[in-house]
Amino acid sequence: MPTWITPQLVVSAVTIFVVVHVILIICAYAVQAERKISAYIQDRIGPNRTGFDFGLPQLSFLKGMLGLGQPLADGIKFLVKEDFTPNRVDKVLFTLAPAIIIVPALIGFIIIPWGGLWNGNVFGYQLFEGEVAIVGADINIGIVYLLAVAALGVYGVTIGGWASNNKFSFLGGLRATAQMLSYEIPMGLAILAVLLLVGSLRPLDIIAYQNEHGWLVFSHPLACLIFYICALAESNRAPFDNAEAEQELVGGYHTEYSSMRFALFFLAEYAHLVTGSAFFVLLFFGGFELLPFMETWGLAATGLGAVLLKCGVFFGKTILVVCFAMLVRWSLPRLRYDQVMMMAWSALIPVTLAIVMLTSVMVYLGKTQWYWMLAGNAAIGAVLLAIQPILPKNIPNRKIPLYGSRFSPMPGERVSTRATPGLATEDRPIEGSLPA
Repeated sequence: MPTWITPQLVVSAVTIFVVVHVILIICAYAVQAERKISAYIQDRIGPNRTGFDFGLPQLSFLKGMLGLGQPLADGIKFLVKEDFTPNRVDKVLFTLAPAIIIVPALIGFIIIPWGGLWNGNVFGYQLFEGEVAIVGADINIGIVYLLAVAALGVYGVTIGGWASNNKFSFLGGLRATAQMLSYEIPMGLAILAVLLLVGSLRPLDIIAYQNEHGWLVFSHPLACLIFYICALAESNRAPFDNAEAEQELVGGYHTEYSSMRFALFFLAEYAHLVTGSAFFVLLFFGGFELLPFMETWGLAATGLGAVLLKCGVFFGKTILVVCFAMLVRWSLPRLRYDQVMMMAWSALIPVTLAIVMLTSVMVYLGKTQWYWMLAGNAAIGAVLLAIQPILPKNIPNRKIPLYGSRFSPMPGERVSTRATPGLATEDRPIEGSLPA
């Protein structure tokens, strides 16, 4: 065997192959989970009939199955629909845009250390000597790589909106571009606060720090919250889905897309959400460690069984964060576009700058224990609450009085909002109120 084929290379290749397919399956069933969660919130049932019988009597025992065949049915529907290309579009860019947005979504995960370190032991049999990391690429600038790759997704949105030759698509692309660029700043600052505390860009070192000092959600709760908000905005998830606001822009940047090209936009949103959730778990929720302040496996190399358990814990946390994003979508109304931009520039960026300054001072003073950092975050929160009432207010949509309306009556006019006599006040408008 050539010397360049090392155990780490083989494990990295297998990890990439497996995790790509796992993420694709998670994306398919994330759509199913979103429909079921929204149905539960709206007191409905949701998809519950499509199984894997394909209408064949021989497979009737696979009928129903709690609706688990719905993602497969949706995929087949996208495959057989007409792939329509409107006239007067830039056909090359119109076709490339879905690929440009899906590729970054499916390559960002490779720096996530799903299972920690493996010592080559397979249930008592030693497969190789030494240890390898269960990760696609064990590089010590992994965080920088993930940020750089995630930023490339905006090009697909912008190109798709421009190439469609549609005003709604173009406006959606502009909105998505401005939103993603704006929210990358507070996201980067929140990550910088974590890196200042940990002192390393290597993902495994971040998990090792949390294993020793406790999950960073306790040290940096404000950075954790801001990072999650930015992750939703970067994924164009509600309440930040202004780029595809149906009430205003029909469908936004993917208005003119159909069939599998539209499905790629849809898939990229969920792939970004899964990768962002895994990154969130890595930074603030201990990665593959099961409980905070309690060492379960540690960073020592383990056998294959413990590696699989670590992968299960990591993916379990990631799926919980994805489901929480779905709860947020079906609980909060969409923010107005100017509110989204104002929140980034007027609130999140100043707060994350304060968090970075606080972290720098605490690291310099050597007060990096989680309770000192938590106290510092509480101090920042108290200052924000104290100065919030005296900050200048900007109300862009002030209500203009309409002279003569019930809210702005004319001088001497008596306003009454009671229903006028007649059928409007009649309990039985058809039969009448007299006894039959």
